[in-house]
Amino acid sequence: MSPEQKIADLGLTLPEVVAPLAAYVPTVRTGDLVYTSGQLPMVEGKLHQTGKLGVDLGVDEGRAQARICALNAVAALKAEIGDLAKVKRIVKVVVFVASAPGFTEQPQVANGASDLLGEVFGDAGKHARSAVGVAALPLDAPVEVELIAEVS
Repeated sequence: MSPEQKIADLGLTLPEVVAPLAAYVPTVRTGDLVYTSGQLPMVEGKLHQTGKLGVDLGVDEGRAQARICALNAVAALKAEIGDLAKVKRIVKVVVFVASAPGFTEQPQVANGASDLLGEVFGDAGKHARSAVGVAALPLDAPVEVELIAEVS
């Protein structure tokens, strides 16, 4: 089953690529690697939720926001390569979590992105990852996700 079919089977639709908020592009390809810019949890052009984990959102809400971010990153990846079947491997994922002081569950929040990538790409979706707590993200987003993919 193709990644696009898996996305449909999950009841999801790849969104339009989120327009950059500043002076950057959504993806850069160099050789067999595609780097996505950080993706926020944008749904139909608006942030799905705002705030910080540990104050405004719980872990489950954060995980859901990370999943939206990952879906946006997959949409940017598809726009760059045309067909998600060309993805050989998701190499690295970085998840930034806007965190209240003392919040330490960034890895559990990041699982929202990692789980989606595994569901869509199977073994090729297994990746190295960093989950980083930060004081604030653009537009008061709770989560931001970027990835690196190896493609054919």
